[in-house]
Amino acid sequence: MFVMVVWTIVSRGQTMPTQYSLVLFAGCLVLYLYLIQRGRIERSTMDTAPPAPPEPISEIQPPNLASLRPLNQAEESSLQTCFPWSVFYLKHLEYHPQGVVCRGQLRTTPEAAYRTIRENVEAQFGDRFHVIFQEYYPGEPFFELVVNPAATIEGKNSPVLIRPGFAAALFLLTMFTTTWAGLQVVGRVPTIAALLENGFPYSIPVLLFFAARSFGQFITARKYKIAITLPYFVPIIPLPFFPLGTIGAFTQLKSPIPDRKALFDIGLVGAFMGLIISIPLLAWGLVQSSVVALPNQGGLFNFQALDPRFSILLAIFGKLAIGRELTPDAAIRLNPMAIAGWVGVMFTAFNLMPIGQLDGGRMIHAVFGRRMGARIGRISRFLLLGFAIVYPHLLLWAVLLLLLPALNEPTLNDVLEVDSFRDIVGLLALVILMILVLPAPKFLTTALGM
Repeated sequence: MFVMVVWTIVSRGQTMPTQYSLVLFAGCLVLYLYLIQRGRIERSTMDTAPPAPPEPISEIQPPNLASLRPLNQAEESSLQTCFPWSVFYLKHLEYHPQGVVCRGQLRTTPEAAYRTIRENVEAQFGDRFHVIFQEYYPGEPFFELVVNPAATIEGKNSPVLIRPGFAAALFLLTMFTTTWAGLQVVGRVPTIAALLENGFPYSIPVLLFFAARSFGQFITARKYKIAITLPYFVPIIPLPFFPLGTIGAFTQLKSPIPDRKALFDIGLVGAFMGLIISIPLLAWGLVQSSVVALPNQGGLFNFQALDPRFSILLAIFGKLAIGRELTPDAAIRLNPMAIAGWVGVMFTAFNLMPIGQLDGGRMIHAVFGRRMGARIGRISRFLLLGFAIVYPHLLLWAVLLLLLPALNEPTLNDVLEVDSFRDIVGLLALVILMILVLPAPKFLTTALGM
């Protein structure tokens, strides 16, 4: 980014050649992949240590199946005592190299069963296993004891999660790229006046949006005693096809989510914090925006001539803010604050899609269960792809969603359902998603005089 600043100043506002921009863009992509790699759970030293030289053998021998079992005979007997017949009648055990599946019959409520079994397992084995309670088929719940590698190798969980210096450096770099993006979208040469007029009015609100989302999820995860990293902002060079200056901020959960209630709350907080920041920004920014002629071709990132009919929300807010000037042949030239609000709305809408580990995917998983949530996610992807055929501005979203896995990770107690209040809130979130994503229908544009 420093290179781009020097180039623009020295060349007196001339745009950097495309090939140079692509090289810098590739550098940002490498940085993003590096951050993803750094955010992963570190492998144990047993996995990374060089293997000992093999002893010569005369013939191939079958593996010792007993060595693959995570429990010996005495430990198996101890495990069986962890399942009282009045809570969960244990029928048989299935051994896998990384855990034990305990199948039986549930004889009490899922909440009481999980609490009792987990406490018994922890009393016998400490934190050696993660106790997972899930349901593959309706009415057939089972327990799974998954080996906790950190507890097995190190005796305790001790990853370094809080790296404030690293997070602060990424934040400052992202502030620079988003400020630069605010200048680029209005075609201004970087001067002090331009920074104050166009750069900061975009970068500060958009950073506030991503910070509110990420820290909301961070605080919620801490409330449920889930290990989580600090939010890490990801800077990116503002390019004509993606002029935002960032792809957001991400956190990574480093320990399992306890139940579907916690999963729902983490997803809800991200979406809710995004909306309470982006909606006022968009509304206030639209009041200060102007009307221009509707171009023949537009897109979601055409901030100089944005078609308000791209979204039901944008159509309503645009008409309320601008009034009679917003005619059927008019588009909106967004001011920097409105751009930040619109970017926040788009990111919130994308994350509300009921797929995988997006906010919407977590809420759907919590409300309908893991496997049903995955089915809803797959259907949603193809529905959006169908909409993209009619509305090309949704094509990028459809392609990105096809790359995301639909099946989410199970929570520790994945059988316990959420309460009715969260069911209703989840359905309201889907309604909000449709208002944000779907283009304004004909009857609405006619009623609004657009």
